[in-house]
Amino acid sequence: MMIQDRVQKTRHEPLTYSPFFYRPAIGKEKEALLKLLQDNPQISVYDELEGQLKELIKSKHPSRRLTAEESTAAIKEHLGGIAPEDYGVWVHYPWAGKVVHLLDEQEFITMRTSRNLHKITIEERDILGSKRIGVIGLSVGQTIALTLTMERICGELRLADFDTVELSNLNRLRTGVFNLGLPKVIIAAREILELDPFMKVKCYTDGATEENLHSFFTEGGKLDVLVEECDGVDVKILSRIRAKALKVPVVMDTNDRGMLDIERYDLEEDYPLLHGLIPDIADLSVLRNLTNEEKIPILGPMAGIKDMSPRMKQSLGEIGKTITTWPQLASSVMLGGALVADTCRRILLGQLQSSGRYYVDFDQLIQ
Repeated sequence: MMIQDRVQKTRHEPLTYSPFFYRPAIGKEKEALLKLLQDNPQISVYDELEGQLKELIKSKHPSRRLTAEESTAAIKEHLGGIAPEDYGVWVHYPWAGKVVHLLDEQEFITMRTSRNLHKITIEERDILGSKRIGVIGLSVGQTIALTLTMERICGELRLADFDTVELSNLNRLRTGVFNLGLPKVIIAAREILELDPFMKVKCYTDGATEENLHSFFTEGGKLDVLVEECDGVDVKILSRIRAKALKVPVVMDTNDRGMLDIERYDLEEDYPLLHGLIPDIADLSVLRNLTNEEKIPILGPMAGIKDMSPRMKQSLGEIGKTITTWPQLASSVMLGGALVADTCRRILLGQLQSSGRYYVDFDQLIQ
């Protein structure tokens, strides 16, 4: 077989992002799992259930340290006669060729969020678990989506991006070189579900469009927050028009000077789009195929060009000359992930009521 034959075979692998669940307590599912492993000997199997059960038992006795014997006895009692390999759920990640043995959903969530207590209470965790967040734009948005997942600020994520990963994206996008050429949205979804297979994730690989925005906002229940991180000027405007009509709050980070926008259309029906910074354009279709140079006069006011960092202002003048697009740094993107995740949590728990534009500028804060 030639190298290119293997390359073509790899390229045509399905772009799945949903894991498969096997619960051995259900006889047919154990048979299916055994057949999967028998037919696919290349699959790696990981079973660290004992460690998860030890953590679970330990969490039930926070005031004292159990002896090894007490822990073993408590685990045996917890299993209630079920064989360890039949307890919980085995999760198959087909894109990774791995099967992992885990606690089932409720116990998994309890343990995966146990280090959040009491900065996030159990009651707050359960409220957040019922929430839906949409993320448009999966470069900056990937870090945001992963942070939302790690902190479990929602129970469902909808992800929209039409683009694929290029080598230059790796200065800020967390993924490996073997994922070059794959859709950004698929890469993000896979990593989310590797962190937490019980998260609900829906991918829009065509990006957010005029045709699918209604589905993105409403199918399966209305979004509770929209996180907008896309480059398309028309989508920035269209998504806000739809968010305003549906009374969905919008959060955006621009990763320059830690700039964060909050638009509370859920609280203020007449709040202006992006604080009144969006120009009045009758036909948004003219914005769809603009070059990065052509976007600057429109995006400039929206992104607060007069308040940008000196190096960002300089960089905008170099687009089409020495660089092809605006720069983004990993440190700024990571900060944006934290800012947006924290803001979404506070909005969803009713702890933050304001709209506005805010800055967490390290150059000013740390001198």
